[in-house]
Amino acid sequence: MTAGKTFARLDGLSAVPTALKGGVVAIGNFDGCHRGHQQVFATARAMAEKKGLPALVLTFEPHPRDVFAPNPFLYRLTYADQKASLVAALGFDAVAFMEFSRDLASVEASEFVARYLLEALEVSGVVVGADFHFGKGRAGTPDFLLAQGEQHGFSVEICDMLDDGIEPVSSSRVRDALAGGNIVTANSLLGYHHFFSGTVIEGDKRGRDLGYPTANMVVPQTFGLAQGVYAVRVRLDGELFDGIAAYGKPMFDNTRPPFETFIFDFDRTIYGKALDIALLGFIRGQMTFDGLTPLIAQMDKDTAAARIITAQARPLSELDAALGFVDGSVG
Repeated sequence: MTAGKTFARLDGLSAVPTALKGGVVAIGNFDGCHRGHQQVFATARAMAEKKGLPALVLTFEPHPRDVFAPNPFLYRLTYADQKASLVAALGFDAVAFMEFSRDLASVEASEFVARYLLEALEVSGVVVGADFHFGKGRAGTPDFLLAQGEQHGFSVEICDMLDDGIEPVSSSRVRDALAGGNIVTANSLLGYHHFFSGTVIEGDKRGRDLGYPTANMVVPQTFGLAQGVYAVRVRLDGELFDGIAAYGKPMFDNTRPPFETFIFDFDRTIYGKALDIALLGFIRGQMTFDGLTPLIAQMDKDTAAARIITAQARPLSELDAALGFVDGSVG
């Protein structure tokens, strides 16, 4: 973040502060802000520092793929709040969220550059991924953007977003890993421990009867995480707690189940509170049991495993450390 400035979150580009104009802007959907996106971010930050200018991220909500679908269908890795947290942790001066709509999608690419990049932001530099397109008919290709930069006098960098220089890092790869319960791969592609947020609701209180009272969260209908049991870290009102979570209820009503978290060594009433949940490890897939006794015995084993995983957790990167879920030296 540029010295002397605080992080700003802008809803639209109708009133961009003067101090943020003329900067370097990373543009994209950035769902997940994964390691591929982080190449775009690092390039933008480096360009901004070299020029002595503010560094911004311009992104879109809702996700364009959901706008063109009959109903939202995409398993989102990061909604606006999570994306803003990541951009702030990466050291940018601001993030600007543009509302994506069919009207915005119909704007000619040249008009998008003129109206938003030149007039609203007065950009000195733009950085995008090699797969980023914008404007009517997706005519705003990387080559088009390079030509616009030459014409209008702003720098343009295009990033390949490759994993070890070979395979592109993509949001789809992260979603596939999470859908398969492969948390290690998902977190590796992200470069941080995947996290999401929700509000605690009242549940059926079965966990309390089993000796495992849980904080239940409704997840989006498009939530695509594999059903199973996870070691987690929970953030509540700025405090961190370890826990074990279950997604899916194979022995009960498993229609759109909540995400249920048993927080270790915790005894508070937190209905209506917002929780951030970071996934530290996958313990097992869902199982069914012949009665409650073997279920409780398995829960005891799972809890012991979760305590080991949470105790051994280390940050995966400087970004992971900045997010604050995991302390210690970068692993």
